[in-house]
Amino acid sequence: MQFSLTVCAEAFACPESLCGPPSKHRRTDRLTGGRWTDGGNAVNSGTRSLVGGGARVAVLALLWGSTFLWTELALRGLSPLQVTLARCTLGALVLVVAGCATGRRLPRGRAVWRHIVIAAFFCNALPFALFSLGQQTVGSGLAGVLNATTPLWSLTLGLVLGTERGPRPVRLAGLLLGFAGTAVIFAPWQDGGPVGWGALAIVAAAASYAVAFTYMGRTLVGRGIPTLSLSAAQLTAATGLVAFALPAGGLETPELGTATLIAVVVLGVFTTGITFHLTYRVIAEEGATNAAVVGYLLPVVSVLLGALVLNEDIGPRVVIGMVVVLAGVGMTRRKGERQDEPAAPAASRTAAGEHRADDGAVEIAAANVPLERVR
Repeated sequence: MQFSLTVCAEAFACPESLCGPPSKHRRTDRLTGGRWTDGGNAVNSGTRSLVGGGARVAVLALLWGSTFLWTELALRGLSPLQVTLARCTLGALVLVVAGCATGRRLPRGRAVWRHIVIAAFFCNALPFALFSLGQQTVGSGLAGVLNATTPLWSLTLGLVLGTERGPRPVRLAGLLLGFAGTAVIFAPWQDGGPVGWGALAIVAAAASYAVAFTYMGRTLVGRGIPTLSLSAAQLTAATGLVAFALPAGGLETPELGTATLIAVVVLGVFTTGITFHLTYRVIAEEGATNAAVVGYLLPVVSVLLGALVLNEDIGPRVVIGMVVVLAGVGMTRRKGERQDEPAAPAASRTAAGEHRADDGAVEIAAANVPLERVR
């Protein structure tokens, strides 16, 4: 079951899965401007790319948004570090088994593994631990709301490091509008707001994700490593990092009830193993900033699940805030008419040095195509 779910997620992330598997009759004709032809019927690859990108972002939002619910339930029987270790271990196990079954080996080379360990720290070990620590005092819905600041951190880092081009006014306005919607949900101006060490830990986790997205885009995407292998290696490294820190606060006896076990399994298999495999694909095909835009959708999922499952409070202010957040997301994903803004058609990207690996992963020829241009 675990293997089949991972493979299904991998197939869903691949654009070809929207129109069926490639066949010998399907070809890309550069003379048609990147349009796919199959039996004489041309399908605009730009439209397929838009639909596929939106679907991947939606799936990531649903998986990530439920993370806070499962973390809340898991913390009822485990310590924060125990939850983090179980999450990383199960996620790594799912991807390693899937990799072995499909002939995908873990990456080799000290340089690659050095980047993997750093990415594992900022994208897995550190934020997972911070979220678990923070949710001891912060509800699951609010945790998702605070996590929605990730796109702002990611865009700021991208501009500073030069990995993201200066945003058009409409995209910048969308980011600000999304943050404003998050602020409406958060309502920090009200008395008794969630200001404390738990909220600060969650904000730090959101910033850590932004660092990870930017670092992964600069150092790991485009090396010709299948995304399944890369994701498995990263979660394996994260497991080792968390295990090393376990004596600092994870040696107490756990209280393993049915709800705790279910929460841990879902947290590790679905919202960690599968999610971070899909994340690599979104970064490769959408860009680091667009991958982080998933964070804007998390308040919707996390607040709704918190209200429906955990009976957390939700009112008109929260509903209005979620609508504003979604409007901001739409603006941030709006493309301009310049050549460097939209994603290039499939054929032109191939001509520029991009090709698809056997598992459907997008590999970018780093010497020819800067990552920030492949969005």
